[in-house]
Amino acid sequence: MKKVFFAVAMIAAAATAGASEAPLWLRNPAISPDGRTIAFTYRGDIFTVGAGGGQARQITTNPAYDTAPVWSPDGRSIAFASDRDGSMDVFIVPATGGQPVKLTTHSAAETPVAFLTPDTLLFSAAVMPAQADIQFPSSLFPQTYKVSVKGGRPQMYTSLAMEQISVNPVDGSILYTDKKGYEDPLRKHHTSSITRDIWLADHNGRAGFKKLTSSTGEDRNAVWTPDGRSYYFLSERDGGSFNVYKATPGSSEVKRITDHAKHPVRSLSVASDGTLCYSYDGELWTVKEGAAPSKVKVAIAADYNEKPLVAQVRRSGATDLAVSPSGKEVAFILHGDVYVTSIEYATTRRVTDTPQQERDLSFSADGRSIVYSAERGDTWGIYRSSIKRPEEKLFTYATEIEEEPLVADGRTSFQPAYSPDGKEVAFLRDRTELCVINLADKKIRTVLDGKYNYSYSDGDVTYRWSPDSRWFLVDYIGHGGWNNKDVALVKADGSGEVTNLTESGYTDGNAKWVLGGKAMIWESDRAGYRSHGSWGSESDTYIMFFDPEAWDRFRLSKEELALLEEAEKDSKDKADDSVKSDKKDKKGKKDADKNSEKADKVEALKFDLDGRRDRVARLTGNSSRMGDAHLSKKGDKLYYCAAFEDGYDLWERDLKEGTVRKLAKGVGGFMNPGKDEKQGVCGSPRQSDRGESQRRQDQGYRFRGRLQLSSGYGTSVYIQSRMASGQRQVL
Repeated sequence: MKKVFFAVAMIAAAATAGASEAPLWLRNPAISPDGRTIAFTYRGDIFTVGAGGGQARQITTNPAYDTAPVWSPDGRSIAFASDRDGSMDVFIVPATGGQPVKLTTHSAAETPVAFLTPDTLLFSAAVMPAQADIQFPSSLFPQTYKVSVKGGRPQMYTSLAMEQISVNPVDGSILYTDKKGYEDPLRKHHTSSITRDIWLADHNGRAGFKKLTSSTGEDRNAVWTPDGRSYYFLSERDGGSFNVYKATPGSSEVKRITDHAKHPVRSLSVASDGTLCYSYDGELWTVKEGAAPSKVKVAIAADYNEKPLVAQVRRSGATDLAVSPSGKEVAFILHGDVYVTSIEYATTRRVTDTPQQERDLSFSADGRSIVYSAERGDTWGIYRSSIKRPEEKLFTYATEIEEEPLVADGRTSFQPAYSPDGKEVAFLRDRTELCVINLADKKIRTVLDGKYNYSYSDGDVTYRWSPDSRWFLVDYIGHGGWNNKDVALVKADGSGEVTNLTESGYTDGNAKWVLGGKAMIWESDRAGYRSHGSWGSESDTYIMFFDPEAWDRFRLSKEELALLEEAEKDSKDKADDSVKSDKKDKKGKKDADKNSEKADKVEALKFDLDGRRDRVARLTGNSSRMGDAHLSKKGDKLYYCAAFEDGYDLWERDLKEGTVRKLAKGVGGFMNPGKDEKQGVCGSPRQSDRGESQRRQDQGYRFRGRLQLSSGYGTSVYIQSRMASGQRQVL
């Protein structure tokens, strides 16, 4: 088992009473009912501080993550969520500190919301929706439960997804923020049909429903005024960032309370004296209606729980894998930085060390450069790191590595890929426009207009260079919508020559050149469980031939192919004998050398596209949730990652014998067989390295087992040695 050793340094500045800089990222503030104290979260613990500022008191000290403080109506206790016992549970602790008492025990994540009465706490958890609930049954839409502050069995309060509940201090009616979809709650300037609104309901949350806001943007986090007649809330309704507003049920008049311009206001709460508290730009603020907001100056003196330097041996977390042309190195992304490791030894080299993220790796043809996407400044650009010294060949042992920007013009550019001849780099601009930059003159040309693709998430538009660096296989919306893509053949010179190859009416993608460019394999859901309702599908791997002779050869039986190969071998042996004879004189030797050089050059591909639909074959025996696939150079074996029952496995199908066998269990994601197919990499990179033409349709899609496949989740990296042997090493 191969291990990669390296140190990951995480350095944080310790905040002390005498520190000159105020602590930042004070989250989830909640002001006490009497308006004198603010509870908040800082570095995974609960703190309190006077509403006028000063030295903060640490209420929880457990190494676990504590968050979401909620004051009891009498101000004597604070409820909060903590994962100290595994999953998030609800605890309650005296406001002055002490031993927390656990109130909930379910394995689902539970978060306190509000006190319904002095003795009853409401909390949110995705446990079991009611039978009559008409919302989509998903953990994205949790229920609200109630539990006694003395503990006991929780009871369902409502199955309707309610966020940020506020209980009226006079009649007990509630305000809540609805949840119509799965949009990120931290998204700014969101306008769509699922933006949040504020609703009114009775004390039991079962009747008296009335929608109070209906702006095109987000309205959320409503809190009752102390007299229970009006409410304050957060909104982006004036086109800027989130600010505090005031409204009254039954009235259309809305009054703006704060005027913060740059950052959003978060976590609004109110005291019985009308003091509002919220977080802004990582700090605590208070305001009273008619007065100017005031920043709460907080000082924190707390022990530093984390080590300033953590040395780790990592066996997981690698993404965006790329194998060098020599097969001696693997580049990968870990924690947003580029690393290169030796396949043969345990040596690993860090290539980038930036606070921004890097991803989407591609080696140059000579293995001396790597291009990648990098988030520098306000947007993504294309950057290249190269080995500086000519005598050094490998990144792992290079003493000097030089980085330079290739495309950094202020427009979003990512997902770069070197051309096979190493002269150009392709990339996506503005998410869907396929462009190419010539490395000699740095000129950029558009190969495929962005209108022919739709990007739902990063990396869901795939393309691949042809072996002769003159064409692309690329996702293409020719007929239908974004969830029924085709595969197109596009000329790389920018002339706009496009041929829709598949035109199936279903989802086709993840196309790859095979057999030296004489054919392509791709993934399609045309024969399996189909995505008619955009809720996922099962796929197969197909092959399409651009060369009739290659198609005829592919269809030969094992016996027929063996006879043909024997005849070809005899013919080649005779040709070799003739060349050896010619080498007796000087002229013959020069001719042989010239012929040898000519053979090394990649010939321009020629396509017979008229009969391509008659030269299509299904390579997988049954449909499944596909990861990636690779066809051997001879075209006789298909290697693919698929999940048939529980988790993804690596399979081999012998196309001549018609047999299928499992090579490795718990392996999924992308595949790179290496130059000579004797050593390859199987892993789970970001979507940009997988042909994920329809993965985004299945939000619950995951790899189980030792590899997990999802955007943003890390994976182990498996080195598959001699793919047929089934042996593997962990990188």
